[in-house]
Amino acid sequence: MSRLALVFLLAFSASAQVHLFSKDQMIQYTAKNPYERFADGRPKVPDAVLEKMKGLSVEEIWKILNSSGYQNTYAGDFQQLHSGMKLIGRAVTAQFMPAREDIMEVEDKGASDRGWAKSEHQRVIDQLQPGDVLVADLFSKIEGGTLVGDNLAAAIHSATGNGFVVDGAIRDLEGIFPMQMNIYYRGVHPSAVRDIMLTGYNVPVRIGNAVVMPGDIVFGDRTGVYFVPPHLIEKILQTAEETHIHDEWTKDKFSKGHYKSTDLYPTPKDPALKKEYEDYKKKRLR
Repeated sequence: MSRLALVFLLAFSASAQVHLFSKDQMIQYTAKNPYERFADGRPKVPDAVLEKMKGLSVEEIWKILNSSGYQNTYAGDFQQLHSGMKLIGRAVTAQFMPAREDIMEVEDKGASDRGWAKSEHQRVIDQLQPGDVLVADLFSKIEGGTLVGDNLAAAIHSATGNGFVVDGAIRDLEGIFPMQMNIYYRGVHPSAVRDIMLTGYNVPVRIGNAVVMPGDIVFGDRTGVYFVPPHLIEKILQTAEETHIHDEWTKDKFSKGHYKSTDLYPTPKDPALKKEYEDYKKKRLR
C-alpha cells in the first residue's frame, strides 16, 4: 500500500464520513486468505498467481465456486471495451449512492480540509496501485453515472495496468477505445458524472447479483466477470489443469471424426478409451 493510500485510510477512519473496514475488520472478514496482506489488511494475492489465472475461463471458476457454495460471485450482462482481453487483478471496491445534500456538505468539507480531490470518484482513483482492479458500485446509473471519461480511464490504466468494473456508465468512448484494457460497464452517456457521493471504500459492494470483497480476484473474460475469494484460487488452478487436459484429449479425439458425442463426453464409456485417457492425463500431470 502506498504512503498516500495509508494516509487516505487513516484520515477516512478518523473522519468516519465514508464507511470502510478497519485493518482488524478487514482481517476478520477475509480470515481465510492464505496470502500476504497490504498495510490496511486487504489480501495480496501474489503476482505469480495472477499470472497463472490468465489461462482460466469463467466456466472453470464457476465449477469450484458453485460447488463450494459461493453462488453470488458472478456478474454478467455487461458491455465490454475489448471482450478478447481478460481482466485479472485484486479488487479495490468503491460504493457510491445518490447525492444527499446534508451528507455531501460534511463529506466535501472533510475532503477540502485534507486537500483531497473535490471529485468523489477521484478520491478513490488516486489510491490505486499496480495489479489493482477498481470495482465501483454506481447503482447502475447511466446519465450522470459516468465513472470516467478518457482522461481518468488513462489514469486508472496507468496506475494499475488494468481496466475496471463499474455498475454504471463511462463517457468519451471514442477516446477510451484505443486503450489496451478491458472495461466492464453498463452503458455509455455523454454526460459528466454528477449527483453521486462516495459512501464506502474497500468494503463489501454489490455488482449486479454479486457481492465483492476488497482483495477478491477480479476475473473477467468474454462471458462476464467473477469475483474470486483468495482462499479458493489454488483449488481452482489445480482443478483447471485437469480440465484442460481432459478437453485437450477429448477435442483431439472428436477431430478424428470417429466418435459420437456420447462416446467421449462427458467421460469415455469404452474401458479401453477410458484407460487411454487416464494414461494421457497421468503423463501430462507429471
